[in-house]
Amino acid sequence: MKAVDAVIRDRLHSDVVLVRQVAEYIVSSGGKRMRPALVLLAAGAMGYQGSRHHEMAAVVEFIHTATLLHDDVVDESALRRGRDTANAMFGNAASVLVGDFLYSRAFQMMVAVNDMRVMQVLSDATNIIAEGEVLQLMNCHDADVDEARYMQVIHYKTAKLFEAAAQLGAILGKATPEVEQAMAAYGMHLGTAFQLVDDVLDYSGQEADTGKHIGDDLAEGKPTLPLIYVMQHGTPEQAACVRKAIQEGGRDDFPAVLDAIRKSGALDHARARAGQEAELARASISCLGGSNYQKALLQLTLFAVERNH
Repeated sequence: MKAVDAVIRDRLHSDVVLVRQVAEYIVSSGGKRMRPALVLLAAGAMGYQGSRHHEMAAVVEFIHTATLLHDDVVDESALRRGRDTANAMFGNAASVLVGDFLYSRAFQMMVAVNDMRVMQVLSDATNIIAEGEVLQLMNCHDADVDEARYMQVIHYKTAKLFEAAAQLGAILGKATPEVEQAMAAYGMHLGTAFQLVDDVLDYSGQEADTGKHIGDDLAEGKPTLPLIYVMQHGTPEQAACVRKAIQEGGRDDFPAVLDAIRKSGALDHARARAGQEAELARASISCLGGSNYQKALLQLTLFAVERNH
């Protein structure tokens, strides 16, 4: 990861001062670095001996960071990872444009690897992530979104980059098509579990732990899994309360919605779904044998579900 950070610092360089300032601010603001770690672990599990996995891990982190910059503008977010968002610090215009810089820098780096499979996986992933962002936008304030529609958003918006990261490691390690697909499935299920727990933490975490304002999803009218569960399985009063909150947005109904979520068992349901996805991720890589890399990949599935931040 130190080698990846060195690549990130080197590739962030720009003659334009504001690009450097915003990019440095967002990349140095912490984060779990799970996606680049996935590239390294997957490549290691394949016995890869080169150094291109450092470049590819940095590419994945740049794509992720670009989506965060654009996300925070779209969502009008003010806090991420316990710090002011880039748009709060530098303004919306700078955030959008530096996000574009990071996307285009990522594509420069992937072209330099000169591997058509790498370019195909990353370009497809980037396109699907953008579709997921638009799907989520369409779902905002729509209280009729069901679990299937919501899971599609997760698969596109979050899980796809996890999938691509794990698949890239397999491609670099010259894995068989079957093992490459196993790694891709692992990444997809891990990313889905990760996002489902994020949804739980939006109604159960502590702001100091999560680094963002609790209840942001509700304020933006996002129908996440806990809310969908209440509308489908809660009392009529609980369902009506949540429906109104999604349609109107804002934080006025947050205490009542939080009460409905906790009393209906919605958080337990969402955690159970995350657990199922983590189990599918573990099953996907049973073919890898018992290397330390595989053990680390298995540990990631536990972290994704059990974390509080």
